[in-house]
Amino acid sequence: MDVSALRESRDFRLLEAGSLITGLGTQATLVALPYQVFVITGSAFLTGMIGAAELVPLIVASLFGGALADRHDRRRLLLICQLALMTIAAGLALAAASGPPPIWILFVLAAAMAGASAVERVVRSAIVPDTVSEERLPAAIALTYGLFQVTMVVGPAFGGILISLFGLTTPYAVDAVSCLGMAGAAAMMSPQPPAAARAPEPVLRSIRSGLAYMRKLPAVTAGFVIDLSAMTFGMPRALFPVLALTEYHAGAAGTGLLYAAVAAGSTVAALTTGWLSRARYLGRIVLVCVALWGLFIAAAGFVNSIWPAAVLFAFAGAADSVSAVCRSTMMQVLTPDRMRGRVNSVFSLVVAGGPRLGDVESGTVAALTTPAFSVVSGGLVCLASVGVVAVAFPQLAAYDAAEVGRADPVRKDLAEEALEASELI
Repeated sequence: MDVSALRESRDFRLLEAGSLITGLGTQATLVALPYQVFVITGSAFLTGMIGAAELVPLIVASLFGGALADRHDRRRLLLICQLALMTIAAGLALAAASGPPPIWILFVLAAAMAGASAVERVVRSAIVPDTVSEERLPAAIALTYGLFQVTMVVGPAFGGILISLFGLTTPYAVDAVSCLGMAGAAAMMSPQPPAAARAPEPVLRSIRSGLAYMRKLPAVTAGFVIDLSAMTFGMPRALFPVLALTEYHAGAAGTGLLYAAVAAGSTVAALTTGWLSRARYLGRIVLVCVALWGLFIAAAGFVNSIWPAAVLFAFAGAADSVSAVCRSTMMQVLTPDRMRGRVNSVFSLVVAGGPRLGDVESGTVAALTTPAFSVVSGGLVCLASVGVVAVAFPQLAAYDAAEVGRADPVRKDLAEEALEASELI
């Protein structure tokens, strides 16, 4: 585990500490919300439709968040996001405390939380490269992802225990209070303005410029496509409460265990990825890891007890973690600072939007067939998509970190030319 970025930068330490505290509350809500919907409705389809409710605000907020992150002080935006997230979590706590709420209230609050979280993710990701030196960036990305996965291990397990002991109000209240962690960290950080641009663009035009710029990054785009496919077809998280309650008979604690299992594998892998700083062909590693993700997910659909399933989900999470670090490293290395917010917005949109699409896909297939069939078929489709992406985007397998490093001055010139061309569109 490479912790050199923590030693180097106070702002990076503050950012990671705030993310760790706030992330624990966020993950507790991630368990509580689908669990609450399934307990009230008994419907796998409606549980999966939480993702559909979250999708549109997620898309809109991610794109606008990227444009805002390239125009305004990112630290200030981070503080505003925490205030919004605290308010929404408090609303969920009040709704739960008043008795079983109407489902539409849960869907509206879930949509609002998805939008605020999307902006927060984009802004936080755009800050990371400005807090550490370029040579520490791969280690910083790996550490950021690893600590995020720690929250995904502890948070869901903690959330499941809180639900079992105190009911659904408590995890939502814990989420609201945990937002103070990131708010306090952001308040102590130095200002984080974006790189100065020639002239500020209107927000809508800025979004179009960012999307147009993606055409100049085929390897990054390929990483986005393959992750979107993996999460849409191979992420059965909406079925975790369904599987825990109806297949494994493990209750709320079992639901938390399944969420935590994926994150446990991701944590171990992410915090031991120091070797990736020496790896050259990151795109090939991505292809292999996504294929392994699909295989482990499909295998989990064949077991009928919670512990073997949890082990397979943990292996899947480890593969996904290595893939995520590689994809994020390629994106941050290839993107100039003044485009970083907008490119990060697309990255955030894929990372957060894919699982929401997966909620809809897995919940719908489970409602039409069985939860087990939904898990198996999704993993197999994910596996098949690896071959499709490899053929459609040969730049992904061809990505060579050593060549990118040697061509860095040229790459920057090309980035400037691409930006100027995109601004003319």
